[in-house]
Amino acid sequence: MYWTEWALKEMPVMRHLLERFERQRPLEGIRMSGCLHITTETANLARVLKTGGADLVLCASNPLSTQDDVAAALVEHYRIPVFAIKGEDNHTYYQHITAALDHKPQLTMDDGADLVSEMHKGRPELLGDMLGGTEETTTGVIRLRAMARDNALKFPVIAVNDAMTKHLFDNRYGTGQSTIDGIVRATNILLAGKVFTVAGYGWCGRGIAMRAKGHGANVIVTEVDPLKALEAVMDGFRVMPMLEAAALADFIITATGDKNVIDLAHFEVMKDGCVIANSGHFNIEINICALEKFSRKKKQPRTYVDEYLVPGGRTIRLLAEGRLVNLAAAEGHPAAVMDMSFANQALCAAFICNNTSKLAPQVHPVPAEIDQKIARMKLEAMQIPIDTLTKEQEIYVSSWREGT
Repeated sequence: MYWTEWALKEMPVMRHLLERFERQRPLEGIRMSGCLHITTETANLARVLKTGGADLVLCASNPLSTQDDVAAALVEHYRIPVFAIKGEDNHTYYQHITAALDHKPQLTMDDGADLVSEMHKGRPELLGDMLGGTEETTTGVIRLRAMARDNALKFPVIAVNDAMTKHLFDNRYGTGQSTIDGIVRATNILLAGKVFTVAGYGWCGRGIAMRAKGHGANVIVTEVDPLKALEAVMDGFRVMPMLEAAALADFIITATGDKNVIDLAHFEVMKDGCVIANSGHFNIEINICALEKFSRKKKQPRTYVDEYLVPGGRTIRLLAEGRLVNLAAAEGHPAAVMDMSFANQALCAAFICNNTSKLAPQVHPVPAEIDQKIARMKLEAMQIPIDTLTKEQEIYVSSWREGT
């Protein structure tokens, strides 16, 4: 309970919404299921949703990201059922998703689209009551857009991840800081002077590269997108194929949302002691099965570190079983950035309830007015004033007639 209050001090927008939702009750009587990382920040989102009238249950969106004391506090102090245990196996993980679906939700809130995909694959009888859902991760939005392209998505989902007040801050600054935090907590290895490879230069990769550079690391970026690769070059990073980078790196961190980004060919050329970790949502970015087969021996010298002995007497160190290192080995994103992300979640949930008849079964962007409102509330909380357009300026930027 005290941890949630500590986090809430860094979440002024959510404090505002807590008061607003208590007055307006925009989610009155709505059954909600959330598949989220059960952290102190998430607890404050849950409080806002319940205060807004939602009948809410939660499950974990990752087997290693749950903070057990937070889960217990949500049940004991806020009477919110939580199906999540840190370190749960794969079978238990899906049992908990099933429990969240047994709530027969009208709204879903996902980190990775597991609730939505499991409902469509195995619980189609629930689709008729659905008003919609929200999705907070890049990986989840990719999955949902694939469903929409196949005409498989049967209700509207708002891509919270794509809000400017989410990906510009949560993905970049949150992932950057928390990923480095997880790596340092797990290894206690100095980053300064080390060769640090980041796979993927999306917003998460940008943040990780920026923070690693700030620690004095020599950063390499690997990419498949020529525009992002060019951007990384212009940002001052070396760019090369992963096979070349793997032979040079002391650390390799994946943040792509794709599978087998680090594979057998890369294990074969890695330096002795290379540390590999993942900051993408699912544990598919590192081919752990290939590493297990390639290795001769495995031990755990530190919590969250699996050390593999591979041919040639080299060791490869895998962090957090290839799962989200920032949540498994650390505490996830700082509350100040989750303040904006979770404000998007709460406001988009209310928006769906108010506009359900207008929303087609596809992936929708966050309404621009919600994005702008959150940015303004955050600036006001930080006591940072900004300019406003004069009437003359408004006319000028909306007209084509006045030129040079």
